[in-house]
Parts: sequence; C-alpha cells; structure tokens
Amino acid sequence: MSEEKTNPLLCDPVSGMCEMPVGEKSNTKTAIPTENKPVKIIYYTDPICSSCWGIEPQLRKLKLEYGDYFEIDYRMGGLLPDWSYNSGGISKPSDVAHHWDEASLYYEMPIDGNVWLEDPLDSSYPSCIAMKAAQMQSKEKAVKFMRVLREELYLNKKNIAKWENIAQAAKIVGLDVQKLKTDYDGDAKKLFQEDLNLGKALGVRGFPTLFLADANNNQLTVYGSKPYAAYENALLTLFPQAKKKIIRNKNPLDLFEIFPTLAPKEYAVIHNISVTETKIILEELFSKGELDKKTIKNGSLYIRK
Repeated sequence: MSEEKTNPLLCDPVSGMCEMPVGEKSNTKTAIPTENKPVKIIYYTDPICSSCWGIEPQLRKLKLEYGDYFEIDYRMGGLLPDWSYNSGGISKPSDVAHHWDEASLYYEMPIDGNVWLEDPLDSSYPSCIAMKAAQMQSKEKAVKFMRVLREELYLNKKNIAKWENIAQAAKIVGLDVQKLKTDYDGDAKKLFQEDLNLGKALGVRGFPTLFLADANNNQLTVYGSKPYAAYENALLTLFPQAKKKIIRNKNPLDLFEIFPTLAPKEYAVIHNISVTETKIILEELFSKGELDKKTIKNGSLYIRK
C-alpha cells in the first residue's frame, strides 16, 4: 500500500488492518524471549484501533481455551500521532465517523463513530502512554484498563486523549490514579518510545499485529483481524502439545464472572453459536434483570450486575 493511500484511521475491514505509513522492515530477525509459558505473544495494538476492537472476541476465546500456554505482551502502536496525515480520504476527524460506523457493522462489535463529530481525539498518544503507565502498576489491571478505555471511546463517545477520561477509566479498574499521573508524565513516555522502536524493528505495519514465538524463537505472525482458527492454528503450530480447555458454562451468566462486559459477538464466538442465538439468550437475562445493558446505534454491550 503506498504512502499516499495509507491512513492509520482508514482501517480496512477485509484485511482487518489499521495500516501505518511506515518505512521498510528490517531484515534482521528480532528475538522474542519467552518467559513463564511456552509461547510469548507480542501484541501490537492501540486503544483507538477499530480492527483491534474487532478481534476482542477471538482473543478472549483464545485466553479461555489456551491461556495456560501463552502470555501476551501488550505493546502500543501510536496509531494517530496527530492530524498531519491527509490521505485515503481522511483529512479531519469528522471523516472518520462514517468509517467507524462501517467497521462496527463489519466486525459486529458496537462502535459509535459520532465521537469524531462531537469530541474528536487529536492523537492516540495520550491513551498509549496511559497504557504504559498502567502496566507499570499491574499488567492484569492494564488489560482491564484498555478494555474500559475502549468501551468509553466506542460506546460512550468519550475522548480518551483527555486526562479526565483516562483517570475515570483508571478509577474503574482500581488503578492508583495519582501514581498513574506521575508515571504518565514521566517514565511511561520512555516505555512508549521503546514500543515504537521495537515495532519498527519487528516491521509492524499496522494493527492488530500479533507476533508469536516459542522458546527456540520460532516465530509466526498473524496480521489483522482474522477468524479464530488463525490464532489457534498459529499457537498450535508453535506448541502442538497445547490442550484446548472446553468452555462449559452451566449458567449463561458464568462467562460474565470472567469478563464483566460482553458484546453479543464475543459471547457468540466464545460459545461457538450464532449472534442471533446469543442475542436471544442475553436479552432474556437482561429482561429478567440479571444483566445490565448499554445500547448504542450500532449494537449493545451486556454488563454484569
């Protein structure tokens, strides 16, 4: 894709990539050290990457079925440095609104593109730096923090480049907001720069990109939003001994004990049933008062009470 046509906010649903105008990939193979589990995944993402929101169902299923065999190192990509990009039909925030609505329908994940009309983001760097600050406190809480940031952006149309919205998301997941601000203004910026540098070394050209490596540094890469089998097959190629955990939920609410919020598409992919069937199950739980629900123009999110 030429630089003229590449715009980081013009995510291609077919390739499942939000592509960056980047330089040539280095030919040197960068080592990806594994730590406590047989497979390490370096996941290049960005809080405002709509294609990354699109793979939440697949990633959540992978964690449930094979979580014993891999760990994910979340790296921030810096999708939108500023508005100096003027390409691919996108030159200003309002151009993104319709594109996000289309992405929402394609991925069957709830996104309201009107944030780009009502309170547009000037950059994704603040949320990327906030993620690095969160990781300095707790890797587990940082993953939850990114989820909340995305829900705030995609469903509640909150500008997550603004500190007050970042702080609110941090509070929801139990991060120390004072420490987060200190790290955000300090070392988190260096960590984010390290992510950008490693991304260049690995040849990251868009998001989502998942680099998988085993203990012998055999590597596989999954680019873009792909069906679940693509992620499962990559993992099994590197570690064939991995045994799939069968997800048996006696009660449909059980999944909400693990993931407090679920879009119908996520529930459907995890349980291997249709979205239509899922909506009936979740709507029944909602009507009985067992779940809360946030509904926007492009779908719903069901929430544990």
